[in-house]
Amino acid sequence: MDNFFEKAWEVACLIPVGRVTSYGAIARYLGAARSARMVGWAMNNCSAAKVQVPAHRVVNARGVLTGKHHFPGNYVMEELLASEGVLVKDNQIVDFEKVFWDPVEELGIH
Repeated sequence: MDNFFEKAWEVACLIPVGRVTSYGAIARYLGAARSARMVGWAMNNCSAAKVQVPAHRVVNARGVLTGKHHFPGNYVMEELLASEGVLVKDNQIVDFEKVFWDPVEELGIH
């Protein structure tokens, strides 16, 4: 499991500033399309990573900030995204399709 977490963290670290991806997109890139929930667990446990993981850039498939309760404060995830120019309204990314970063498209098949 740790190896999967590390791979998920590596992909998250590649998400450009001002862009977001989904748990499922990372899982698909890693060849484990049905493991979106496991990617979520990896993001929730990224404090164990050897590098700083921008877990705030990983949201659900509809652009909802489902992981926000794992940050220290109700609005930290939203504030981090806003500081990068990503707009959030009612816990959902505004213009999600425009800021969505798909690792399969951007990085190719893993």
